[in-house]
Amino acid sequence: MTRLGGRDLAGRLSRLGYQIARQTGSHIRLTCTQSGEHHITMPEHKPLKPGTLAVILRNVARSITVHRGMSCFVCF
Repeated sequence: MTRLGGRDLAGRLSRLGYQIARQTGSHIRLTCTQSGEHHITMPEHKPLKPGTLAVILRNVARSITVHRGMSCFVCF
Protein backbone atom coordinates (compact mmCIF):
# COMPACT_ATOMS: atom_id res chain seq x y z
CA MET A 1 0.00 0.00 0.00
CA THR A 2 1.41 3.38 -1.01
CA ARG A 3 1.45 6.00 1.71
CA LEU A 4 0.68 9.58 0.73
CA GLY A 5 2.73 12.63 1.51
CA GLY A 6 1.15 15.96 2.40
CA ARG A 7 1.73 17.47 -1.05
CA ASP A 8 0.24 14.36 -2.71
CA LEU A 9 -2.85 14.55 -0.51
CA ALA A 10 -3.26 18.26 -1.26
CA GLY A 11 -3.30 17.43 -4.97
CA ARG A 12 -5.93 14.76 -4.49
CA LEU A 13 -8.08 17.04 -2.32
CA SER A 14 -8.05 19.60 -5.14
CA ARG A 15 -10.60 17.31 -6.84
CA LEU A 16 -12.96 18.22 -4.00
CA GLY A 17 -12.33 21.95 -4.38
CA TYR A 18 -9.49 22.44 -1.89
CA GLN A 19 -6.64 24.76 -2.91
CA ILE A 20 -3.35 25.52 -1.21
CA ALA A 21 -3.81 28.91 0.45
CA ARG A 22 -0.35 29.14 2.02
CA GLN A 23 2.53 27.22 3.48
CA THR A 24 4.38 28.03 6.67
CA GLY A 25 7.39 25.85 7.35
CA SER A 26 6.38 22.23 6.86
CA HIS A 27 2.62 22.83 7.13
CA ILE A 28 0.21 23.44 4.27
CA ARG A 29 -3.06 25.37 4.70
CA LEU A 30 -5.83 24.26 2.32
CA THR A 31 -9.03 26.22 1.76
CA CYS A 32 -12.28 25.14 0.14
CA THR A 33 -14.83 27.82 -0.68
CA GLN A 34 -17.49 25.69 -2.35
CA SER A 35 -20.78 25.98 -0.41
CA GLY A 36 -19.14 27.63 2.58
CA GLU A 37 -15.56 28.04 3.66
CA HIS A 38 -13.49 25.30 5.22
CA HIS A 39 -9.78 25.26 6.16
CA ILE A 40 -7.46 22.35 6.79
CA THR A 41 -3.89 22.62 8.05
CA MET A 42 -1.74 19.56 7.49
CA PRO A 43 1.93 18.64 7.51
CA GLU A 44 3.82 18.28 4.26
CA HIS A 45 5.62 15.23 5.65
CA LYS A 46 6.21 12.28 3.40
CA PRO A 47 4.70 9.91 4.24
CA LEU A 48 1.85 11.05 6.46
CA LYS A 49 1.28 8.87 9.50
CA PRO A 50 -1.91 6.77 9.24
CA GLY A 51 -3.53 8.52 12.23
CA THR A 52 -2.78 11.97 10.79
CA LEU A 53 -4.24 10.96 7.44
CA ALA A 54 -7.35 9.57 9.14
CA VAL A 55 -7.97 12.83 11.03
CA ILE A 56 -7.54 14.91 7.86
CA LEU A 57 -9.95 12.71 5.88
CA ARG A 58 -12.47 12.73 8.75
CA ASN A 59 -12.42 16.55 8.76
CA VAL A 60 -12.87 16.67 4.98
CA ALA A 61 -15.76 14.19 5.10
CA ARG A 62 -17.40 16.13 7.93
CA SER A 63 -17.04 19.37 5.98
CA ILE A 64 -18.60 17.85 2.87
CA THR A 65 -21.52 16.48 4.89
CA VAL A 66 -22.15 19.74 6.77
CA HIS A 67 -21.52 22.29 4.02
CA ARG A 68 -22.93 20.38 1.10
CA GLY A 69 -25.71 18.53 2.91
CA MET A 70 -24.85 15.08 1.62
CA SER A 71 -23.16 11.91 2.65
CA CYS A 72 -19.81 11.23 1.10
CA PHE A 73 -17.20 8.61 0.68
CA VAL A 74 -13.78 10.00 -0.12
CA CYS A 75 -12.03 7.57 -2.42
CA PHE A 76 -8.36 7.87 -3.32
